[in-house]
Amino acid sequence: MNEPLLSVKGLKVHFPVATGTLFGERPVVRAVDGVDFTLNAGETLGIVGESGCGKSTTGNAILGLAPVTEGEILFDGRNVAAMTGRERQALWRDLQVVFQDPVSALNPKLTIGQSIAEPLAIHGVGNRADRRKRVDELMALVGLQTGQHDRYPNELSGGQRQRVVIARALALEPRVVICDEAVSALDVSIQSQVLNLLLRLQRDLGLSYLFISHDLSVIRHIADRIAVLYLGTVVEEAPTDTLFAHRLHPYTEALLSAVPIPDPLAERNKTSRPLQGDVPNPMDMPKGCPFVTRCPLRQVGCETIRPIAVEVSPGHRLACHVREREITGTSALDTAR
Repeated sequence: MNEPLLSVKGLKVHFPVATGTLFGERPVVRAVDGVDFTLNAGETLGIVGESGCGKSTTGNAILGLAPVTEGEILFDGRNVAAMTGRERQALWRDLQVVFQDPVSALNPKLTIGQSIAEPLAIHGVGNRADRRKRVDELMALVGLQTGQHDRYPNELSGGQRQRVVIARALALEPRVVICDEAVSALDVSIQSQVLNLLLRLQRDLGLSYLFISHDLSVIRHIADRIAVLYLGTVVEEAPTDTLFAHRLHPYTEALLSAVPIPDPLAERNKTSRPLQGDVPNPMDMPKGCPFVTRCPLRQVGCETIRPIAVEVSPGHRLACHVREREITGTSALDTAR
């Protein structure tokens, strides 16, 4: 079996707080607190969760935009976290990003042609004529007219600006593109156009996507597998169809119950599972399961023993003591007694 293109193991990103102490120690915000996942060539892995769960910080750590406190990020067997600046710059030819807001992602003083050509110039690819030809190819690839080459971002619609950002991300022929809420700032009708564009580009160019979103409807449309994050940890991971049909973690159940159903009758009759309780302070996380303060299934021991993700069926990983016991007959709670 081929090795994954991208492998994240035990990733932690902690941000120290500037002032104050907690129990005599300088407190830290545990933005990412032990994330594990893999991404295979030609695959789309969706990362979902509430705001503040660590989705974007995980993507930023992979890109080198957030410091790695602990863990490994392996890209094609190379440890990204240990790379020097020059090594990381070379890596960016294989690893690119599409951010949420195309307005802030584009320099308003550059034409869209200049913005798309910028990574080519930075990496010394071709001469001016070669870069102009490549920009025209990229614009056609993402559905932009080459006559728009000299227009500025403020002269384009939101969907067109996001196509410019996608074209720029593809300029260096990357192997992995991290899409961080890439369609959330767009109207719904434009979202579908951009998602279909991303799917076509993946098929034609063999791209792999790490698709970060809070919108499960979008994730369902584009992802092959889904990893559900809660407070910086992966609580469940499964193929997309499996997760929607047989979700196991109570947090995943709550997220999916909030997804609207187009059928009014089905929407009216569906079972809603709103979350209760309080979100823990990220500077004072529970010793055990991070979801324990809001979990309807919590039992004695959940607050002190942290669950480890186990494979409960092929490709389906779960970090929940109670559900693990229901499926396998045992869990870490039994071992600790």
